[in-house]
Amino acid sequence: MSIAHYEEPALALHPLDMLEKSVENNGWPFERSGRDELNLSVSGRWCDHHFCFTWRDDLQSLHLSSAFDMRVAPSRKREVANLLMTVNARLWIGHFDLWPEDNSLIFRHAMIFPDARASSAQCEALLNLAVEACEHYYPAFQFVLWGGKSAEEAVAAAILECQGQA
Repeated sequence: MSIAHYEEPALALHPLDMLEKSVENNGWPFERSGRDELNLSVSGRWCDHHFCFTWRDDLQSLHLSSAFDMRVAPSRKREVANLLMTVNARLWIGHFDLWPEDNSLIFRHAMIFPDARASSAQCEALLNLAVEACEHYYPAFQFVLWGGKSAEEAVAAAILECQGQA
């Protein structure tokens, strides 16, 4: 007679616990306002970016958002909408949005982690993707909002995409 040996699976770390370790390793200031929320600041080229990560158990998902310190005047909403369409069409992951409550611009993305099994590499990749998107497109939003440029002019001036090698 043989005895079946049952090993209980190791408890997975909470996705925000893993993200917190990555944030600490990068030396970024952060605040954990609860088990399911982490806020952090990342110094960028154009501004400091403030990110909010929220875990939802019911959806098994990690949501990230970052609001730009910009408000869209009613007179610029149409041009900002054109810019949002242009920019979002270029993004593979995540999107920019106009938050209706205060007319602020935000970057958002969510990832689903079945059974809450996320790796630290996935969490760090999500953060790096968000920083890269915000840094890359921030000047285009500035050109439309503060420079009075059209979406096409803003994209041409702010979003330089190099081709080939030097």
